[in-house]
Amino acid sequence: MLQGTGSDVGKSLLAAGLCRAARRRGHRVLPFKPQNMSNNAAVTVDGGEIGRAQALQAQACGVEPHTDMNPVLLKPQTDMGSQVVVHGRMHGNAKAREYQSLKPTLLPKVLDSFQRLRQQADLVMVEGAGSPAEINLRQGDIANMGFARAADVPVVLVGDIDRGGVIAQLVGTWQLLDDLDRRQIGGYLVNKFRGDASLFDDGLALISERTGMQSFGVLPYFADAGKLPAEDAVQVLGAGSDPGRAIRIAVPVFSRIANFDDLDPLAAEPDVSVIMVEPGQAIPGDADLVILAGSKATLADLAFVRRQGWDVDLRAHHRRGGAILGICGGYQMLGRRLSDPDGIEGAPAEVDGLGYLDVDTVLTGDKTLTRVSGQWRDTGDAVTGYRMHVGRTAGADCDRPLVHLSDGPEGATSDDGLCHGTYVHGLFAADDFRHAFLDRLKSRQSSGLAYEQQVETTLDALADHMETHLDVDGLLALAGLTTTQRPQAGKRSTA
Repeated sequence: MLQGTGSDVGKSLLAAGLCRAARRRGHRVLPFKPQNMSNNAAVTVDGGEIGRAQALQAQACGVEPHTDMNPVLLKPQTDMGSQVVVHGRMHGNAKAREYQSLKPTLLPKVLDSFQRLRQQADLVMVEGAGSPAEINLRQGDIANMGFARAADVPVVLVGDIDRGGVIAQLVGTWQLLDDLDRRQIGGYLVNKFRGDASLFDDGLALISERTGMQSFGVLPYFADAGKLPAEDAVQVLGAGSDPGRAIRIAVPVFSRIANFDDLDPLAAEPDVSVIMVEPGQAIPGDADLVILAGSKATLADLAFVRRQGWDVDLRAHHRRGGAILGICGGYQMLGRRLSDPDGIEGAPAEVDGLGYLDVDTVLTGDKTLTRVSGQWRDTGDAVTGYRMHVGRTAGADCDRPLVHLSDGPEGATSDDGLCHGTYVHGLFAADDFRHAFLDRLKSRQSSGLAYEQQVETTLDALADHMETHLDVDGLLALAGLTTTQRPQAGKRSTA
């Protein structure tokens, strides 16, 4: 189990790399995260939802994502509370203090999922959440040491040297744990090093001296991390915001933006600049396309859009002939009316939408979670993806759907053809559709990018990177696996 000295130390990426490395050595590997907090989710083969990071880790293992891989998912709706998803389905809503009392009832469900995975695999690669040093939350913990001790899983602590203070991170975490928690720790590693790693040899010696922990190595910064789908780091997408690129796509960052990994294939295009418009900034006037992404709290984020003045920017963009695409919550915002009669997202309410699509949406208590496939209405190019939403949307513009799926038409198009809406996430991962869609925005020479192949290649490169710089033999031995022959660098596994 990888546990971090804090959030965003690279646990998700390291777990994906170790999954791919172990798989290439011929092991059957499955990922697991007891409790995750993210509004970026993926639909599983058994019709539920899990954190996006576990879906990527499943891909690294060469298996389909399953709800057992992330049995508890928290999806923040307000600063104080989250939707609680258990085994892929909505369990209810809870404020932070309420959730603390709920956790002990969830541990048996977490352990059940873990045991089912354990029976299917040589290695279950477990990712913690946040930090085990948050000892004020230790009682009833299911995400870090509480799980590790209940399941008797060996732990490796991960420190992030890029943010500074990594010696204090690791030594301080060790010092704050009680003796029983410390017994679960098999060692530590240092992530995101830049420069000459030998300059940190004295640091490693000091950490081991103060704690007695074994070092599994220092991992240099992995420059291609941005080529992999991110779970929470919206700012990663901003790396593609190059004003010299031919196509400019603006994305307002809602307060509860969700499933923004829809944008990753666009950001990967060499001639596309994806501009994440932060609160307080205006939507750029030279944008070719504005995407309103998903939201975990659509009515609240629609009010947020208006407070930021983005509704005014959007009207100017539309008057200039700019294209608009709404995905899921963004689709609902683009309609005429949006109502929540049963208080699904908060107090019952009904509000005017932005009015670009002749559709109305009513939020409902049932949640749609399905994988889909079909064709783009305009060209017949194949699309795949998933639907993950609450609510029903209907209206005249639905007679001009965006796509035709195996279960019928889906989405809507305005009568001027400038505005589209859809509930389908993941459309842009389909290469032919993405290239054709971008061609409609501006004449271009297609890059020929094969997005999913790029993800696979990057996972292999990440595994190579970890094999080169970390004691992967020692990490796998800690999990009880015997050392097997390493694959050649860059060689894809067929295991």
